[in-house]
Parts: sequence; C-alpha cells; structure tokens
Amino acid sequence: MKMKRWVTAKPNLETVRSLARSCGFTPLAAAALCARGIDTPEQAQAFLQTNPAKLHDPFALPDMRQAVQTVQNAIAQGEQIVVFGDYDVDGVTSTCVLTRMLRTLGAKVRHYIPDRLSEGYGLSVSAMDTLAAQGTKLIITVDSGVSAFEEIAHARALGMDVVVTDHHECREELPDANAVVNPKRLDSTYPFSELAGVGVTFKLVCALAGAERQQEMLETYGDLVALGTVADVMPLVGENRILVAAGLRHMAETRNLGLSMLLRESGQHGKKLTASTISFILAPRINAAGRLGHADMAAELFLTDDPHRAQTLAAALCEQNKQRQTTENEILLQALQKLRREYDPLEDQVIVLAGEDWHHGVIGIVSSRICDRYSCPTVLIALEEGVGKGSGRSVKGFNLYEALRDSADLLERFGGHELAAGLTIRQENIPAFKQNIMAWAKEHADPKEMMPLLHIDCPISPELITLEAIEGLDVLEPFGMDNAQPVFSMHDLLVEEITPISSDRHVRLTLSKDGIPYTAMLFGTGQGGCGFAQGNYVDAAFCLEVNEYRGQKSVQMVIKDIQLSTCEVLADQKLLNLYNRFMSDGALTAREARVLLPERRDLVAVWRHILSRSEDGWLTVPSNALSRRVSWESRREINIGKLFVCLDVFSESQLLSYHFREGQLNIVLKHIEGKADISKSVVLKTLQSMSKECSGRQGTVI
Repeated sequence: MKMKRWVTAKPNLETVRSLARSCGFTPLAAAALCARGIDTPEQAQAFLQTNPAKLHDPFALPDMRQAVQTVQNAIAQGEQIVVFGDYDVDGVTSTCVLTRMLRTLGAKVRHYIPDRLSEGYGLSVSAMDTLAAQGTKLIITVDSGVSAFEEIAHARALGMDVVVTDHHECREELPDANAVVNPKRLDSTYPFSELAGVGVTFKLVCALAGAERQQEMLETYGDLVALGTVADVMPLVGENRILVAAGLRHMAETRNLGLSMLLRESGQHGKKLTASTISFILAPRINAAGRLGHADMAAELFLTDDPHRAQTLAAALCEQNKQRQTTENEILLQALQKLRREYDPLEDQVIVLAGEDWHHGVIGIVSSRICDRYSCPTVLIALEEGVGKGSGRSVKGFNLYEALRDSADLLERFGGHELAAGLTIRQENIPAFKQNIMAWAKEHADPKEMMPLLHIDCPISPELITLEAIEGLDVLEPFGMDNAQPVFSMHDLLVEEITPISSDRHVRLTLSKDGIPYTAMLFGTGQGGCGFAQGNYVDAAFCLEVNEYRGQKSVQMVIKDIQLSTCEVLADQKLLNLYNRFMSDGALTAREARVLLPERRDLVAVWRHILSRSEDGWLTVPSNALSRRVSWESRREINIGKLFVCLDVFSESQLLSYHFREGQLNIVLKHIEGKADISKSVVLKTLQSMSKECSGRQGTVI
C-alpha cells in the first residue's frame, strides 16, 4: 500500500453529545457531523435535507424561459428534435431523461450520441451536417455544448435552432445558441451551481412540465437523475442530495424497464441500493458501452419499453463490462511490464508509457490504476498508425494540465484539468514529450505535496462500535463527493490473522483491541502488499459497515489505510540507529553486532523471498514491511537492521541494488552467471569480527 498522510479531526466531545441528544443521532453519526463543522441542530437539518419540496425553481436557471419557449415552438410545429448527448453515464442518462419527457409531450424526437472512438467528445461540424441533412430543426445538447462555439455557429448557419444544457465551466462569452442553460454561467444567480449534466436536464424537464410538478417529475425520472449524478462524481450536498436520495428510493421500485433489467443482471435486484451501488456496479456497466464504442446501446436500454429487448441489452452491457475488464487487465499487465523496464522510481516523478494496440477507450482507467498504485502522475498513450492518443491521471500537488501546456509544442492537441487530461501526439514526439514533462516535474512538483491525504473524522474506542451505532450512520446517506462515508481510526490493534481472498486480490484481517476481535476487509491489496505481518501492532483507518450473512449481522471494518503502530516504528528506529552507526564506521559491542549479524539461513530466507516476490527483477515494498514478511514466512528473527545488512551483502556481491523513495523500498535484481560467493563480503566479515564469533563461520554461497 502507498503511504498516506492522515489528517484527523478531533471534534469536541461535549458538542458531539449535545448534537446526539438534540437530534437523536448515534454518537458515531454526531461525531462525523461535528468533525465536518456541522455541530448545531440547525446546521445538521440543513445539511441532511432530502425533502423534494426544497428543490429550487427551474426558471431560476439562466435562459430557461428561452429554452422552454424554443422547445415548445418546435413541438407545436412538428419539427424534428434531436437530443445530442454524450457517451458517459451522465450524458446517457441526460439523453434518456429528456428524450422520454419529450415523447410524453408528443414531440418528434430522437437522440444522437457521438461515438467515443471515431468522433470524440461533444459536437462536431460533421455531426451538424449529418443532422441537418436528416431534417433536424432543433438540437438540444445535454452534458455538453457550452464550449462548442464553431459547431453551434455552423448548426445555426444550416438553419437549425440550438438549446444548450450543460454543467461544465464556461467563459464569459457564450456560444450563439437560442438558449444556454448552465448554472455555472458567470451571470447565473441559481442557488446551486454543482448540478450534474443530468441535473440540468432534469431542470429543463421540470420547466417543460411546469415548476409545480417537480416532485412528480422526480418520481418519474429521479432514478436516472441519481444514476448520472453519482456516476459523474458530483458533490452530494444541497440540491444534489435531494435528487440522489429520492432517486435511490425510486430506483428500488423503478418503472424504467431497462434500469430494472440492469439491476437484475448485475445481481442488485432486491438489495439495498446506495450511491456505492451506482459507483461500483451500475456505472461501470454503462460506461463500458461508451468506452468500447457502443454508447447507443446503453441509451436504448433506458429508452426501450420492450421487456425482451431490455433484458437482451442489460445482459449485453454486463458482458461488455466483462470485456472491458479483460481489456483493461491486459493493458495493465503490458503497462506494468513496460513500467518496470522504463520507470526509475528514484529519479522519475511522472510515469509516461506508450503501447501499440492499446484500446484508447480504456487507457484512462488503466492510467488511473497505475497512478493510484504508485501515487505518481501517469500518462498512457495508445499508438495507432504513428499517432498516439493519451490519457493522464494525476495526484493532488501535480497540475497535469499545466504540465501538458508546457509541452504544447509537442502535442497535436490536449485538454483537461489538474487531475485528469487527454492528449494527441505524434509517435516520434513521445521521447521528447517524456523528457520535457520529467523536467517540468522536477522544477514544479514537490514530492511531499504529492503524498495522498486521508481525512479521518475522529479516533474511536471499542465501546462505540456496535451494530446500532453503525446502522445509525445511515442518516448521513447518500455518501459521495463532499459527503464521504465517515472514516474512523483506532490505534494499537493486534494483527491476529491475514487471509488472502479472491486469488489474493484482497485480504481479510482479524484485528483485535482490548481482547475484542474485528473482521476487517482490505480491498485492492493482496497479502504481498501488506506493510505488516501477523503479530504486529497497527493503526487502522476504516469505514464501518454491517455485514449480513445467512441472516446474521456482524460488524465489519473496511480499511482505508493501515500503518504500523508507534511501538513498532520505534522498535524499528532503534535497530536502524544501530545499523546506521555500523555503516558509519561507528563502534558496536559484541552484543550489538550479533543483533545485526545474519546467519546463513537468514541470508537464504531473505534471498528466496526477494526472488519469489520480484516481478521482472523488480520488487517494491513498504520500507518497514520486508523484514516482517521474511520473518513471518521463514519463522526466523530477521529484524529491519539485519535485513539491511543482508541487502548490503547482496549488493556487494552484485546480486542486486536497492534504494528508498517516499517510504518504499525498491530492489532491482542484477543478472549474474552461476552462483555468487558472498564470503568476501566486507560487511559480513566486519560484523563477524565485531561479534567475536567469526572463527566458527564459513563462507556462504547462494
């Protein structure tokens, strides 16, 4: 696991108790609210508001009246209307909500979603030509359009009206459309600016239906609105909280046939639906269609009223998601192989990798996974016929967009923001681009600022962890951006068991505190990625959930980060001080030397572990972890000082090299013919001499 810096809030205990009493919250729920600055009943009521009656007037959005008038005129005149969408979940749900609504109004309407692979994002001049040739008179954009100046001007020149509904950032200048409905317009006075694209679309639907019918529209379309809002990672506060809370309630009994079939095919029918259901189960299946060039399939799913067709499409989306996962894993494997050959963890602050036949609809996910794994800005480039299409992901503290702008002369095009960006580059420019972005990183990036932060609501003690307390956290749902699931911490937990699950992709831990055992799940990290071993004491940051199995409920921790406890770190530091004194030619007593001196079986155990765990001759582990892992596997006492002596002996013998970076120990194996005789090791001989036991020792061969 990568190192994280914990930022722990410490809410006032008396304030927590007061809020719990006043509002009937459990202590854990009250503590989480207070940790986020919501510490009065009035603030809590306002923050937790989910009453649909509190939705804002849709006509408060800029240009809404012009938008409604333009649409109504087109319907009255029987003109062809096209809803122009986008291939992600927000775009697809926006498209379907508006298309369904216009159908109920008797409109002559169809939808158009650009192909991600051949057309890219947003409006295009060629698409405008096609739609005009097909007799389109009104284009309504959803989740796009606010920056499409040239394309909209072209559409108007072809005689088409254009209504833009969008939620992306915009400049003071707006495209020449009949209406531009966007809460982020600089002249907007709308009370809530963080609507998703589908949220803005829903507001147009409400305005068309009549503002007094908002709650009715929410019952009809809220499920798709919630789906798009959560999938687009919008803040789940304010109006979004109202929309998503209602949408999740309606989703459980959805009247949308396609969504119902998707819930069945993904195994969610009849289960409790949360924002996490959308984020991790539904959204990936819909996005898979867009990534693989079949976004129309997802739109058709939510628009069809044919049960057989809905079931077929839902099954196809699930199958495409499996295909996406397979493609993603194949690219990830290839990228990691390249990374081990091309990436220097000591020098490089950015990862740039390029590969032939990589699916450019999927590389963004792979880029995100590598960025997350190595806590390092990552750009992956899919090459095809001499041209590369790249997708980058970054970490807080490294502005990826600014880094790309510095290399603009090497790029055909680029766009994005601080944490995510896309680019197009000619293949021959990739080496220069890689060199340039590395140089920019050295000048502008501070590795300390790039360490990921983990915000913890408060430390807790065992008596607070009860089923009732955990179920009481539901009052804070739905969780998401700006309203994260509460994270708590506990120190000095004993690691009693580490059990690999799902082919060692995850581990189940048994942790105990004051004799009370807890089951804890550590997802995305196999046993080899743990920075601790059984018998160690750890500090854990976790979310609390209720696990239900065969009708029995139990407490379950979901680990967000886990680190060695202070007692373990201090013990390591004493040994490291001893090791550093030895390496600085300082004097050791015989007893101190024996603490550091490895026996032959110690050296063999360390060497075998490195060989078995390295990939392509490279092993990266948390700096405190390796000695504990080798000790656990070999059942030998190999402390951290002794481990580094072993590494120094191997390094002297040209078997490997090693270095540290940001809490990680990086070991690179060297190719050597035959066996290496380490009997001439200066480090080993010096320690043997100091221990006064060297006379009985023989040369060691590995």
